[in-house]
Amino acid sequence: MAIGPRRPVFYISVLTLGFVLGGFLSALLRRFLPEGPAKEFFTWTVTPSVGPLHLDLIIFSLTVGPLALQVSLLGLVGIVLAYLLARSLF
Repeated sequence: MAIGPRRPVFYISVLTLGFVLGGFLSALLRRFLPEGPAKEFFTWTVTPSVGPLHLDLIIFSLTVGPLALQVSLLGLVGIVLAYLLARSLF
């Protein structure tokens, strides 16, 4: 069954739902798995960050940051699960 092009809102909502679901799964496993290689593997995260960004204008000064995104294996699993769920519903 061919479906026309999806809207960007669909992809943004799937990514958001996936990151929330993956974060929940990661927190759940971090809390209940015993110490060992499985816990280290499933709860391993990468956190790239940018900042702080300082913008100094004559009238005002603005500092933003640091901005960080925490990506884990279970976050990616959550994105895949959210995409499969959304694809089956819509």
